[in-house]
Amino acid sequence: MSALDDAAALFASLAGRAPAGLWSAPGRVNLIGEHTDYNDGFVLPFAIPHRTAAAAGPRADRVIRVASTFAEEAVEIEIDRLDEIFPTPDGDAPAVAEWAAYPLGVAWALLRAARDAGGAAAETGIDIAFASDVPVGAGLSSSAALEGAAASALNDLWATGLDATALARVGRRAENEAVGAPTGVMDQMASMLGAADQALFIDCRSLETDLVPLGAADAGLEVLVIDTRVKHAHSTGGYGERRASCERGAALMGVPALRDVAVADLARAEKLMDDVTFRRVRHIVTENQRVRDTVAALRAHGAGAIGDLLVASHASMRDDFEISAPELDLAVEASLEAGAIGARMTGGGFGGAAIAVVETARVADVGAAVEAAFAASGFASPHLFTVAPAAGAGRDS
Repeated sequence: MSALDDAAALFASLAGRAPAGLWSAPGRVNLIGEHTDYNDGFVLPFAIPHRTAAAAGPRADRVIRVASTFAEEAVEIEIDRLDEIFPTPDGDAPAVAEWAAYPLGVAWALLRAARDAGGAAAETGIDIAFASDVPVGAGLSSSAALEGAAASALNDLWATGLDATALARVGRRAENEAVGAPTGVMDQMASMLGAADQALFIDCRSLETDLVPLGAADAGLEVLVIDTRVKHAHSTGGYGERRASCERGAALMGVPALRDVAVADLARAEKLMDDVTFRRVRHIVTENQRVRDTVAALRAHGAGAIGDLLVASHASMRDDFEISAPELDLAVEASLEAGAIGARMTGGGFGGAAIAVVETARVADVGAAVEAAFAASGFASPHLFTVAPAAGAGRDS
């Protein structure tokens, strides 16, 4: 069964009735632009076919109940208590099970956004059941898919009337303030605004977006995802430490965010900072430039022209931002040695997945080479699959 079928079946077993509707939202692959989002920079992700589904319907009371195929028990809370438990105090665990903090945090943030926009408060409780085929912990933004599915369902059932960009902001607020993960807005924007065969160029300061044709299939190429199966979690320390380093670097440069530092400014930056802070800053500044260069290359020459930019991005994340892992480095190296035109880790790092751009005729050979390299190194076998840009969040029925 599909995730939609699984969500509908779980809803029926939970609520004893059919859902009022089905919604879904995709995970994403970030083609290039890592950790630039919370620095007000530029990113170039695309939505993938793997999705999280939500089956939802109204209740007669003012209780929100959420259930998932990947959790043993449903979690419920009265709407009027959402403001009591969110936002989560800095450094504290969410007041509910962490998986449930995502959709319940979305409900809290959505109602806040609706009130700020002059809309009415929610009048009815809601049951929501979730199912997903987005790999969890793989750097493919299963969390944003969960947030996007929840936000889409709640926005429709509560008639809050928020647009896709506003719902992306709702998802980010939930992740930042309800779950306690200091992420930027890229994942939620990609999940809400993705389009078939298009990458999404996002200015993370203005939230202006532009669709950029990827055209991989037309160029005889595939995007191969190599899920290392090394799990990561954004709410743990490494991600927050990188963000703090970036904020420290921006302060030393006297700018609001590293978005405002150019490559030409790096020589001055190096004189102002310790080595670690400088290398963190150098990654963000050069990565922003690589995103812009990738957009230009795609528009001028197509997907076959971006390989060197992907390789440079991975080296920067490995050496300057230090968010790679041995499995990710091996995935990239083995892919390139087997003939991929470009490869890099994708996502927040400390585990997760790498991507490789590969000629269609060589996908099987590259995959076999990666699997052999992992086996030779004693690593667990990776999960390999290809992806193409897919549609963003929405109502399915």
